[in-house]
Amino acid sequence: MYFIYPSRELRQLDKALILFADIEWVKLTLVEMCDPNQIYIADVHDFLNHQWDCPTVVIALEDEGAALSQAWQKGALAGWIWEDLPEQPFDKLQQIEAQYKRNQDSRDLPTAAELQRRLLPSPEQFQQYQFKYLFQPTAYLSGDWIDFWQVDEHKILFYLADVSGHGVTSSLLTSWLAGFHKRAHSPEHLVLKLNEMLIKENIEKHITMIAGMIDLESHQLQCINAGHFPPALHICKGQEPQIFHSSSFPLGLTEDLKVEKVVVDMHAESQFIICSDGALEPYKGGINDQFQLLLQDLQAGNFNPPAQVNDDIAMLKIIRSAESHD
Repeated sequence: MYFIYPSRELRQLDKALILFADIEWVKLTLVEMCDPNQIYIADVHDFLNHQWDCPTVVIALEDEGAALSQAWQKGALAGWIWEDLPEQPFDKLQQIEAQYKRNQDSRDLPTAAELQRRLLPSPEQFQQYQFKYLFQPTAYLSGDWIDFWQVDEHKILFYLADVSGHGVTSSLLTSWLAGFHKRAHSPEHLVLKLNEMLIKENIEKHITMIAGMIDLESHQLQCINAGHFPPALHICKGQEPQIFHSSSFPLGLTEDLKVEKVVVDMHAESQFIICSDGALEPYKGGINDQFQLLLQDLQAGNFNPPAQVNDDIAMLKIIRSAESHD
């Protein structure tokens, strides 16, 4: 922290010298050379006249309320009175600094959200298969995650994950998940490796996940559900949709994780859909009612989430085109 030596004469300055004896005092002419991330303490007139951008606590005389108000409008963190300085200013300054840092974190959220989005894969076409997704956080950052990549010439690995809880911690884990891009060669390898690392690091978060791999030649899709709801769906024209419920625990709960693999034949004009539980939020009723309404809309191609949602929504569709070589 820095105390900026006031440019005007103040009879209260002697008391301030004692109260702020442990703070570095700086001449006004040297302000620009100071660390801009530190908290400044300065006379209100110096702050208004020189307009620096650093976080500042201003001090005014008791009849300078208008100047204090103007300083707050210019971005001052707090205002004190020269005639009534706090007896324990460091306690107050620590509170002000903590609040300032929290506010800075909030201001950084849009940038953090943009960085998170840049880690997502680009929608892509692999031969007859189109990979499309929806990613809609409820706030800036999401605890849901989607990824897919080409394992070899004919196989595409994919997953959708939902980190427990909300907030920055959950969203940070999605960045950790993004680090597994192209580091797994099968759904089993991905799920078991992630589970092992969550247990080892004792992060105290669990992750539900649907992971799968599609063979572009055989048109077979393998899928594993690790404690995730809603279940994966296979929608094929003229047929009842297939629903693949989970019999596994989420990742991060037990070392002895047992997973079951299902195999889906991807016929022409069929689609495989996985989504996070936020996709249920637009619908009324109990969870089963919500799922049935979601399924109806997905079958009809009518899923349109509202702009404002109460939970993160992530959805991945793998669509096989009408062209067929069966």
